[in-house]
Amino acid sequence: MVIACAACAAVVSQAPASRAPAVRVRVFHFVDGSRLLRLPDGRHVARSLPTVVRYPASKGPRPLIVFAHGYALLPATYARLLRAWAQAGYVVAAPAFPGEKADAPGGPEESDLVNEPRDVSFVIDRLLALNTRRGSALAHRIDPGRIAVAGHSDGAVAALAVADERRVRDPRVRAAIVMSGARPAAMDSFPRHGPPLLAVQGTADPINAPATTAAYFRLARRPKFLLWLLRASHLPPYTTQEPQLGIVERATVAFLDHYLEGRPLRAFETAASRVGLTRLTAEP
Repeated sequence: MVIACAACAAVVSQAPASRAPAVRVRVFHFVDGSRLLRLPDGRHVARSLPTVVRYPASKGPRPLIVFAHGYALLPATYARLLRAWAQAGYVVAAPAFPGEKADAPGGPEESDLVNEPRDVSFVIDRLLALNTRRGSALAHRIDPGRIAVAGHSDGAVAALAVADERRVRDPRVRAAIVMSGARPAAMDSFPRHGPPLLAVQGTADPINAPATTAAYFRLARRPKFLLWLLRASHLPPYTTQEPQLGIVERATVAFLDHYLEGRPLRAFETAASRVGLTRLTAEP
């Protein structure tokens, strides 16, 4: 296995007038030489996973969220949501998948989705290695016992696979957030003791049909929650559209706060319940 890691310069975001906690941002260039990406010209190259990591400026080990982006997109597309998670006290890592990212060589290729669950686990491996490395910007900033995965669209499929698909499941994952996602094609059943699941789905999504989310949610085991965003589409509720984005930010943070921080579940139920905007199915 060949593994390379180089960190770009850190950028510290300035706290706005609302005094939101300061967030630091670094980009790490992870390379997995044990698995290859086939380029359109037929060449095979190591899987390169540039990963944007946002983390609270305050010190101390914090829970980790690894986020998987959708097809033909980039982590930057979801900057507002990822920043909100970091401001809430989470280390947030968002890799750009080599085959499906918007600027993939020769254009994004959706067939590479099957490789992304192992990409997510590889990124977790690398981040935990940096967590124990003296002098690393991430040294002692991650609690390895509190790891969550999240994703949108194709990235949501990858996140659900990392949490629950038998062949690629990562036992380090303690919670999963699946936004406008679907059941992985190779997934036979949900594990008996899988991590808590929060599914989020717009009822007017023209790309990921609401019935797709309803179908895998029925099969999932407790604890599980389904947050319906009424009349919401596929991408805007997770990127720019208000008040939907604010609802997603608060509900996802409260969900993680309960399962990774031990805070009351009532805060999640309150954040996820907005008359005329959401409908919540809760099976704790």
